[in-house]
Amino acid sequence: MTQPGDALRFEFATSADGTSLAFARLGAGPALVIVPPVPFSNVSGDWSVPLIREVYTRLAGDLELILYDGRGTGASHRTVTDLSLDVLTTDLEAVLDASGVEEASLLALYLAAGPAVDFAARRPERVGRMLLFGATPDGSKVIERPGTAALLSLIDEDWELFTRTAALDWMGWGVGEAGHLVAESFRSATTPEVARAAMMEFARTDLRPLLNDVQAETLVLHRREGRQVPLEVSAALASALPNGRLHVLEGSSATLFFDDPAGTADLISAFVRPGGRARQAARGAPPSSPLSEREREVLGLLAAGESNAEIAYRLGISIHTVERHVANVYRKIDARGRADATAWALRHGLG
Repeated sequence: MTQPGDALRFEFATSADGTSLAFARLGAGPALVIVPPVPFSNVSGDWSVPLIREVYTRLAGDLELILYDGRGTGASHRTVTDLSLDVLTTDLEAVLDASGVEEASLLALYLAAGPAVDFAARRPERVGRMLLFGATPDGSKVIERPGTAALLSLIDEDWELFTRTAALDWMGWGVGEAGHLVAESFRSATTPEVARAAMMEFARTDLRPLLNDVQAETLVLHRREGRQVPLEVSAALASALPNGRLHVLEGSSATLFFDDPAGTADLISAFVRPGGRARQAARGAPPSSPLSEREREVLGLLAAGESNAEIAYRLGISIHTVERHVANVYRKIDARGRADATAWALRHGLG
């Protein structure tokens, strides 16, 4: 098993149709599988991006992180013809089996939501908790958006331009070194043929009939100022899941870890592993809450993604009073921002 700071070491699983799937394990603790967003999964490419590598290493301080390349991508078997939701879900189970993990939590971004939700619905006994970001239950609605349709038209016209535009503009990485590394990760992840086939399958995917069968506690993450997925889509998804809830993150990036990477990683760890973490213990966190009852109320609403104005309205107090409570909360729990405070709230049963 790879340890934080090491070069990645791949193991291989074999899916039901004989497809070889490359996966890597990092850290120790409750298992968290990052479900690959085929056709853009490229574990080695992601590992080359310092910000992503730092986030994975931070998560691995509390969890066993399982990363794998979806079929047709990365170090997995590249020549594939079947990219249906059914086989992607089967691949996820094959990786769990090869890892020796009976139950895991799932983190799925964008296209990866399909196999994550499908697996959670089919095999509820194997899914602890689930986090979704950028998830859209009806794939056809995404493909029909004018900006997305224009971007996808580049797959056949200019593969390099397509992957660069997807990374720098659509996903918001910008033109710095990290953006160029992500663009290269996208470019080398797969072929235009696999990408086109995967997007066609995604356009046919409708997760709505599955949602009521998902029993895992699910956190639907949404960027407050994000452009790619409307807030109402994320809110409707959270409402449709029996144990789902929406959490609104600050910022506008389409990339989950771009805004406040450490805080977001801690939020994920706290959700997957509630009740305390080694890093928090190392900081000397007190066993009992240092917060007043009102501060706990404010923090609970903040952790639910409500703005200061919404908290003020709900509690019948002024925004200025809310701001004062939030400042006191941050000081007392040593929080660097909203994501850090939310992680603390989840660890202490307030989220």
